[in-house]
Amino acid sequence: MIMIMTWNLNVYHVVLQAAAQHQCSYLVNLHVNDFLQVGGDPKWLAGLDSAPPKLQTLSQVNKILAHRPWLITKDHIERLLRSEDHGWSLAELIHVLVLLTHYHSLASFTFGCGIISATHSDGGHSPRHPSGPDVTNGNGVEEQPLGQERVDQVTGTTFEVEALLEKMKRLQECRDEEGTSQEEMATRFEREKAESLFVATSDNERWIDTREISRHFEDPSYGYQDFSRHGDQYVPTFRAQDYTWEDHGYSLVNRLYPDVGQLLDEKFQNAYNLTYNTMAMHKNVDTSMLRRAIWNYIHCMFGIRYDDYDYGEINQLLDRNFKVYIKTVVCSPAKTTKGMYDSFWRQFKHSEKIHVNLLLMEARMQAELLYALTAITRHLT
Repeated sequence: MIMIMTWNLNVYHVVLQAAAQHQCSYLVNLHVNDFLQVGGDPKWLAGLDSAPPKLQTLSQVNKILAHRPWLITKDHIERLLRSEDHGWSLAELIHVLVLLTHYHSLASFTFGCGIISATHSDGGHSPRHPSGPDVTNGNGVEEQPLGQERVDQVTGTTFEVEALLEKMKRLQECRDEEGTSQEEMATRFEREKAESLFVATSDNERWIDTREISRHFEDPSYGYQDFSRHGDQYVPTFRAQDYTWEDHGYSLVNRLYPDVGQLLDEKFQNAYNLTYNTMAMHKNVDTSMLRRAIWNYIHCMFGIRYDDYDYGEINQLLDRNFKVYIKTVVCSPAKTTKGMYDSFWRQFKHSEKIHVNLLLMEARMQAELLYALTAITRHLT
């Protein structure tokens, strides 16, 4: 019983570290309260250096996975497994990695939806009903009344939806008519990866009182850097066919953390396949091409390439405002603003934009996990 209780306290502290890494005060405050309610020692919350040494060992892996997961190596994994007196078992480590990656991505979803701590409710954004009053729930989240959601009536944006539908139609026709060589597919991936360097996130970070957050992690200066930075040491592209979630990651997680591989797979598939076959005011639309473009653009920013995907479709389907939103929510979520949320898909329903946030969350988590699980696989072999 004592071991179970200790592990539960460890879990709460792990998710605190993950949420704090992205300065997500909403999730941090939520789990500080949970930690105390289950009997956690308040001294653990005084700062990372006040937590048990075993939990402190996660600091480096936490920050790398949150900001530059392609840098994770088997050496990081082995240090956690072999640390004298404070080492993790392989099963424990898989559990920890799932928690870290889930809460990093959940921070992205939280900021993308404008969910903020009630104590800082002036600084956030959330989907607003275009003509009616905002309704705020007890967590400081502004909600529109049920049954009143409708398409934003923004003058001059009708053509955006029509143009997107026309592009999807043309791309499908091109797919049906002729294939693209593997060499050209590789070139288009490299071009999209390079262009993502020039999609800048906002410099206008919302005001966040980080004093209560930064003590739960170290090195606040460590943040996201583009996968392909000019002049940096070359980092090879992660070819998804060499290590896929379906063929490799799923089975490894399920073997070391029974049933969780299946739960994660269902979570990824539900977000990826979810559709009401609508786009703004249009019904009976096959949105699979658009959903795949969003998912693969996120993985492209993390240096992950799918050999069977034409990355030329991304520039056709995702405009610059949308790319800025995606990159900010996924890579620097604390910089997300309401203006970014409002600037893309201006005629789409809020529910459709929230679906985008679900795609961003799950694609990001899967990308982080692929790098972490690859490092574990290399350790095992």
